[in-house]
Amino acid sequence: MEKNIVAHTYKINKESRRKSNGHNSFLIFFTGLSGSGKSTIANALEQKLFSDGIKTYVLDGDNVRRGINQGLSFSPEDRSENIRRIGEISKLFIDAGIVILAAFVAPYEKDRQHIKKTVGSKNYVEVFVNTSLEVCEARDVKGLYKKARKGSIKNMTGISAPYELPKNPIATITQENTIEESVAIIYDKIKNKLRLQENE
Repeated sequence: MEKNIVAHTYKINKESRRKSNGHNSFLIFFTGLSGSGKSTIANALEQKLFSDGIKTYVLDGDNVRRGINQGLSFSPEDRSENIRRIGEISKLFIDAGIVILAAFVAPYEKDRQHIKKTVGSKNYVEVFVNTSLEVCEARDVKGLYKKARKGSIKNMTGISAPYELPKNPIATITQENTIEESVAIIYDKIKNKLRLQENE
């Protein structure tokens, strides 16, 4: 069936959309344990970018699993498929000229590298929200750690499933950073990337 699929080229392309929006488009990928603060920081950064006139959209792990990734479990295989789909969705947003912020545990380095390959290395910005397991478990904002400790949740990252540390994130945020500091750190790393290049 794949041999019958032919890509169609349209008159309006990624560069045209970027120029129309007045800024570059790329993926900011937040990874870290559940409860680390990924979604909170992504939300705060989006507000900053939005107030600056940047076209943005946030993909959040829980929200996505309510829709397009509904039905996927938390097995290693389904976790990888979850992230693979996020990579493809992010690629579409980048093509649309939008800065996409994605907040996912994404515990496996191979899956994060797959997203990087999918969207292109120059369109991938990785942020590691490095909050300790102890702090995440103390927060337990969703009650997941408590359930995992009781054995009612399997494949819980940090408890019964591994988290592989990112190798080269553009920014690392820790539990010592306030939300405001976190936004400032990340924004400082991406502000030049937001600008359109002369050849675009």
